[in-house]
Amino acid sequence: MTIGLMLRTSRCIIKPFSEKFLSERYVSWLNDADVVRYSEQRFRNHDLASCRKYMESFTATPHHLWAIISRDASLGHVGNVNAYVNQHSGVADMGILIGEKRVWRTGLGTEVWLAVCRHLLLEAKMRKITAGTLSSNVGMLGIMQNVGMRADGRRIKQAVHEGKEVDWIYGSLFREDME
Repeated sequence: MTIGLMLRTSRCIIKPFSEKFLSERYVSWLNDADVVRYSEQRFRNHDLASCRKYMESFTATPHHLWAIISRDASLGHVGNVNAYVNQHSGVADMGILIGEKRVWRTGLGTEVWLAVCRHLLLEAKMRKITAGTLSSNVGMLGIMQNVGMRADGRRIKQAVHEGKEVDWIYGSLFREDME
C-alpha cells in the first residue's frame, strides 16, 4: 500500500484510507441496499470491526485502498477506491464505492477513476488497469466508457441480480491509452 500518496482532482482529494475514515457513516454506506446494489457487499452485514479488518487487509501488500474526500467540507469522506495489484504482470484491478448519495450522478466517480488510473499507469508504471461489473450497473459501465476502457471480456449470465440473470462485463485500460 502506498503510504502518504495523495491525488487531487478539481473536486476531491484521494488519499490512503486510514483509521480516521472508519466511522458509523462509512459502515452505514455498506449496509445501505442502494449504495451496495451492484456490489458483492450486498450479501454481507458490516460493522466497524469488519471495516477495520478490510482496511488492515491492505497492510504490507502491494494493494491500495484510498478514501475519496470532497473538497466541499460539508461532504467530507464520500467514498473509497481500491486497486488490487499484480506486480509481476503489471496489472491493477480497480473498484470504487461512492457512498455519499449527494454526489451520485455528478461525474465525481469518473473524475476519481481517471485520476487513479493516470497515477497507476503513468506514475506507478502499471501496464494495465482492469475492472468488472454487472451488466445492469449503468453507473459503473458509464465510468468505464468515460475513461476509455475497452471491452475485455464478458461472462454470460454469470450472476443473478434482483432476480434476473445478468452478464459480468470486464474492461481494461493500458498505459499507452493515457500517454
